[in-house]
Amino acid sequence: MKTSTMPANRLIGNRLILGVILVMIPYTTLTIVFDYPDILRQEPGIVLTRFHTGGASLIGVWWLFAIGGFPLLQAYVLIGQKFEKQVYALRWATTLGVISAIVQLIGLLRWPFVVPVLATLYVTTTDLATRQAIVVVFTAIHQYGGVVLGEHLGQLLTIAYTLLLSRAFAQMTLFPKWISYLGYVASGIYLLAQGDLFATVIPGFPTWELAGLLGSSLWLIWLLVVGVWFRRLADAANE
Repeated sequence: MKTSTMPANRLIGNRLILGVILVMIPYTTLTIVFDYPDILRQEPGIVLTRFHTGGASLIGVWWLFAIGGFPLLQAYVLIGQKFEKQVYALRWATTLGVISAIVQLIGLLRWPFVVPVLATLYVTTTDLATRQAIVVVFTAIHQYGGVVLGEHLGQLLTIAYTLLLSRAFAQMTLFPKWISYLGYVASGIYLLAQGDLFATVIPGFPTWELAGLLGSSLWLIWLLVVGVWFRRLADAANE
């Protein structure tokens, strides 16, 4: 039932769809101009040189990629406000979703504000010791800001949020079961991408190269589907 204090389905749907679009545009751009995400596992010297070559435009794309998830963050909160009285677990889900978005934002912001400085120093210095020191600094920042925050914690929290929300949708008659199943499948595949992270510290750890790309793509598709379904609910209720 629509009330003045309850978030509108159309608003939630619009935020989800907008968030997916704002994430996909810079993500796709990075795959074309920066070989993302494969570049993440290249040698530091290669990453820094490629980044410096990209210049201000590449910095801008990374910044857009980092902040593009803000509409999703708002959607997480709105969904929690709308349904947490029906499904208590959504209170926990909302908290996990918000933390996941913030953690990934912090991790991604190293690219437009930290990496450019290191890349310029690496390319312009003629001192071998200085260059080696830059590699050490970049490796530490890249491993912590990227692997630990953005990929490990960020992805695990995102997966947990997706599973809880999919479970909540399954308990409500407003959403078809296949939307929950899609969320489960996306989460399962996305979870397998954690193997690539452990491989950075445990040589030979089993990995599936497509897990990250396939899992994140399915997750974005799931978000898009959820957004479209919220708009359908809005149309049915004439919001």
